[in-house]
Amino acid sequence: MSFLFKCKYIFFLFYFALSACGEIDGVVEPKVNTSKEISDKSDQAGNKGIVLIDDNGKLGDIFKSGGNEIGSVNKYLWQASLEVLSFLPINSTDPFSGIIVFGKGKAPGSSQIYNATIYISDPALDARSLNVTVRSSNGTISSAAKREIENAILSRARQLRLKELDL
Repeated sequence: MSFLFKCKYIFFLFYFALSACGEIDGVVEPKVNTSKEISDKSDQAGNKGIVLIDDNGKLGDIFKSGGNEIGSVNKYLWQASLEVLSFLPINSTDPFSGIIVFGKGKAPGSSQIYNATIYISDPALDARSLNVTVRSSNGTISSAAKREIENAILSRARQLRLKELDL
């Protein structure tokens, strides 16, 4: 093939690729919703569908059903868990389900690498509300070490509560 033929071929390929990206002949105007269309959509959401705010316009009341809050966790246990395991990086948190996933890190003064998952299952400041899973690079840690971490979190949570109550 000659050089000129190759250049024309590349030019036409480029032209067709660009013309496929948009409309050449006319400009498509954006559709504007009329008030009738908006009211129809709100009626549909009222009848069936997912509504993110309640009738009073409050987002927080959606997460309550009959006085029982869905996804609430004890704020003192949450804060204490973050403080006690602050040497570990946080991978993800979900305050609605009460899960904190920590990444891998070393405890101060240790050469062992750990990671942890905390599950706060109840809004009560109680040992039954707290579930701690700590793993080392060798596997899970001993139950005595796990209990020490749980006790440290519970003690710190009680300190935070007393501090807030000014006792």
